[in-house]
Amino acid sequence: MFRGNLAHTGVYDVPPIQTLTGVKWRFHTSGPVISSPAVAGGVAYVGSTDGHMYAIDMATGTQRWTFKTRSRITSSPAVDGGSVFFSSYDGNIYRVDAATGAVQWKFATPGERRFAGKHLHGFLPAGETMPDPFDVFLSSPAVSHGTVYIGSGDGNVYALNEQSGQRVWSFHTGNVVHTSPAVVDGTVYVGSWDTYFYALDAASGAVKWRFKTGEDSVISNQVGIQSSAAVANGVVYFGCRDSKFYALDAQTGAQKWAFDNKGSWVVSSPAIHDGVVYFVTSDSRMLHALDATTGKPVFSLQMTWFLFSSPAIARDMLYVGSWDGTLAAVDLKTQKRAWTFESDSAKRNRAALTKPDGTPDFEKIGANSFYDDLPVAITKMFTAGSILSSPVVAPGAIVVGSADGNVYALN
Repeated sequence: MFRGNLAHTGVYDVPPIQTLTGVKWRFHTSGPVISSPAVAGGVAYVGSTDGHMYAIDMATGTQRWTFKTRSRITSSPAVDGGSVFFSSYDGNIYRVDAATGAVQWKFATPGERRFAGKHLHGFLPAGETMPDPFDVFLSSPAVSHGTVYIGSGDGNVYALNEQSGQRVWSFHTGNVVHTSPAVVDGTVYVGSWDTYFYALDAASGAVKWRFKTGEDSVISNQVGIQSSAAVANGVVYFGCRDSKFYALDAQTGAQKWAFDNKGSWVVSSPAIHDGVVYFVTSDSRMLHALDATTGKPVFSLQMTWFLFSSPAIARDMLYVGSWDGTLAAVDLKTQKRAWTFESDSAKRNRAALTKPDGTPDFEKIGANSFYDDLPVAITKMFTAGSILSSPVVAPGAIVVGSADGNVYALN
């Protein structure tokens, strides 16, 4: 499932890929792949914005089956008990057979939507409410003890019976829930765009505690929780678009510490390994490693373009994708980049959108002050084969999606 386990720590207990040999296989879909893969039983399951969920043979890269929904899939699947669970922008949550792709049930929500705000990010016209094109991920399910937990753009967190798809409970927040719930010790941890992070009783949906993050009533920029939480050693870690990275007591919700990213969003989800928490930022384009207990910096690495992909760790190697179409491998012992993979589209198109220092050239990308130009600029950036998908480390390969429509297996 998303981030490798119910606690979402982003750690994979397999040998790392320390040296990049090449592309084991690439599988092409008809739309950007923002969904993060799940690998189980020798099969990679991943959604595409072309509206399909794909099952791909890990040995050969060939299609086992495909399942079509009525809209894009940016939810990352969970695999449990021979079934695959995911959501789609068509407003449905699905359970399909992992072997055949046959639908087993679907649960219809009142409908998906993206976060929206007036005068969004300072774009004009100032009086207009605008959907946020940076709200790219749908909530990904967590399956625990016979229950599927997932958020929705309708503002609800749902608990569904794994076998029947019937609602067990739902909890309504004040805005879009596109974070993915972590489930630990009978508690569901999930953030909302209503500025609150919630701890809910897994059995009943009752609120155990909630934590307030920052607000931005002017341009709806420094507001909302888009990062999914990781839980380790009694602490909940998550980032926020208020530019803070938070560590909260898992039992009480009391803040242990917060790291200020000085205006830069934290959209991706953290990874936790050997007492260190790792996360990446958007505008400041940083990989940070902090002491998980104190929040004190261990090291940081400067990257080039925005980072929405969540880091994955296998032993002493960390892997994370970038909007520039690359996947960076970082050696945690040397605290340096070990190797870099470039997507096919990055090789073809990134240079035309990049300054000499490697950062995005927004004059070439073309964004200006009018809102309609923002989605166009994002689409143009995607031509670099942006990697917003979070990598999964499987035996013998790293699997990740790209905005060029490909799913790559690297070895």
